[in-house]
Amino acid sequence: MIITSIADHILSPIGQTSEETFRNLRAGDTAMRVHAFPGVPEAVCASLLDEEALRPLYEALSLKERFTTFEKRLILSISSAAARTDIDLASDRVLFILSTTKGNISLLDQAEGFPPERVHLGVSARRIARHFGNERMPIVVSNACISGVCALLTGMRALREGWCDYAVVAGTDVQSRFIITGFQSFKALSQAPCRPFDAARDGLNPGEAAATVILTRAETAPWEWVRGAVRNDANHISGPSRTGEGSFQALEAALQGVDRRELAFVNVHGTATAYNDEMESIALHRAGLDAVPVTGLKGVFGHTMGAAGILECILSMRALEAGVVLPTAGYDTCGVSYPLQISNVERPAKGNAFVKVISGFGGCNAALTVRKR
Repeated sequence: MIITSIADHILSPIGQTSEETFRNLRAGDTAMRVHAFPGVPEAVCASLLDEEALRPLYEALSLKERFTTFEKRLILSISSAAARTDIDLASDRVLFILSTTKGNISLLDQAEGFPPERVHLGVSARRIARHFGNERMPIVVSNACISGVCALLTGMRALREGWCDYAVVAGTDVQSRFIITGFQSFKALSQAPCRPFDAARDGLNPGEAAATVILTRAETAPWEWVRGAVRNDANHISGPSRTGEGSFQALEAALQGVDRRELAFVNVHGTATAYNDEMESIALHRAGLDAVPVTGLKGVFGHTMGAAGILECILSMRALEAGVVLPTAGYDTCGVSYPLQISNVERPAKGNAFVKVISGFGGCNAALTVRKR
């Protein structure tokens, strides 16, 4: 019995489906622009969803109650993924798993007519599940930047344990004054499109997207979600381990039993901050992956937070199907201790699997291996 994916969906600034997003990504499209946020003194370079462009899609959902922007984006992505299946989302054998770092945090600034309890993640998750007629208690995964991969691993484990027949894993975050000023306080933002692993990197870009993967069990399937792991090195509230300890341990666990010659590429976190990229290079070196091609996507999408791990896994699957290693936008000159196999141009992929690695505040790290059968 294997865990497989039967449908997915991406809502991004460069596409309203997984296929459109992947096609435009390969064409070199980007929505990275300078944006002004209310209450934030400095403009920010970010990749953001256009709410006006999404309005017709929301209207087509025929929502029977009022939802926040955060909730509508999740409902839209889940609906779009489920439309490709014959699943009854109201079934008690369907488990909703939602990934987010901040949810409706913007309601703390302006209530917009929503009751105060709407800011709680569990309240939003239950309303989203019940929109689909599902009365089962959903699971919310909010574990900093690794939330998306954590949510996927939670779905895989729920299926292996028989808690459900289908796991609907969806993630998003809406950039807000709270989030932007938080990153600014760490001096972690770049005023230009970010440059992962590059010698001239100077910070990350915020991003927005919504992404969904529907997982199930199968005897045979074209995709196998092999294994993954979460490891916490408890190094620092915001700084990654200087030795890559947590990321290395997560990688080792995710690759257990996997022939590393199968790996077509590693999809990295690649935030373009000084310490994250350096830590990832050390972890990949320690794991013996120096010769495996590396690809990072935040130079195009920015840091999409709760959507990041899901979005980047979907696009990695599309890349493996197309037989390519996607370029790392913004990369030019190696700026980390170990010269990984990074390029800023698309190249052919050799292998039938990839490993996704991701790291976040609080010393949390995760890795997940996916194989094309």
